[in-house]
Amino acid sequence: MESEPNRRPAPRLTHGGDWAGYQEEYGGQPLDFSANVSPLGVPPGVRKAIRQAAASADRYPDPLCRSLSRAIAAHEGVPESYVLCGNGAADLIFRAVLARRPRTALVTAPAFSEYETALTACGCAVRRHLLREEQGFRLGEDFPEAMGSGASGADPDMVFLCEPNNPTGVTSPRELLLETARRCRETGALLILDECFADFLLDPDAHSLRAFLPEFPNLLILKAFTKLYAMAGVRLGYALCADASLLSQMRAAGQPWSVSSLAQAAGEAALSETDYVKRVRALIARERPWLMARLEQLGLRVIPGEANYLLFFSPVPLLTPMRRRGILLRSCANYHGLGEGWYRTAVRTHKENLRLVETLREVIQ
Repeated sequence: MESEPNRRPAPRLTHGGDWAGYQEEYGGQPLDFSANVSPLGVPPGVRKAIRQAAASADRYPDPLCRSLSRAIAAHEGVPESYVLCGNGAADLIFRAVLARRPRTALVTAPAFSEYETALTACGCAVRRHLLREEQGFRLGEDFPEAMGSGASGADPDMVFLCEPNNPTGVTSPRELLLETARRCRETGALLILDECFADFLLDPDAHSLRAFLPEFPNLLILKAFTKLYAMAGVRLGYALCADASLLSQMRAAGQPWSVSSLAQAAGEAALSETDYVKRVRALIARERPWLMARLEQLGLRVIPGEANYLLFFSPVPLLTPMRRRGILLRSCANYHGLGEGWYRTAVRTHKENLRLVETLREVIQ
């Protein structure tokens, strides 16, 4: 009797955007609402830059990303020494944790899972600050107190915040963020502020702490080209920080050629796509309230987020029946603080959002 061939178990995926798994199962491409990227696709200038950069792909990329770092610094209005580029924001999260090797870290729940993944991989103890639905999943005024005084070895020496938060889409008042930064400065903790979705807000500058970087050397801001410019497959992000020593340690915490020459060229081109950014932000500002209202009309409990995605609760299982109908949603069952019944959907074009609503109605009814 022949034995069954050895098969590797399929890896457990903890994020959305698994179009490849869908393609293997169904043989086509889904309408993907599980990944929160610009619905307008890769900007034309970025595609052109990647094609042109391919001609010189036989050379190693600049490990210091000098030209791209200068362009980012000009775009963000900070010194070039504040910029460190990486292979997406996830790469920079791991680099920051590897550079600092924190003993204890404080994260909110629910929040982006890569914070805890990086921390636990380095043996760091993780404390979760629960965001509650009855409070709109908003960060409370008590959050700075959760950091302690810094006198105890159990107090966190690293704190992660996501603004707007993923998956809730909810923001925090700037003064609360500043109070958190001040408390971290007092206790010696590093505050990592993830602003990867900030550019989808109605007034991004009103929420960012970028202007306060010189005041808080213990503040590290994360940004990415992934979402706003639909460059998820390019893998490009950057960190902003006034602490040159920390950025140097982060650079040394990974391999030197983490950002390809194609990605560097794509990033520079993206920063010139100002009209594209205006169109994306206008589309999201128009479609988000429309989609939220339609989801509520279906009897779903929707969190009024401010980014390019919406978190909602459904009493009816949605993931598999929607997948069978060609639409991917992000199940949020694996987020700490949520569970079964919670889903996240991206905000896309009106035609795509209309199809989402019609398919949800079919499944729910």
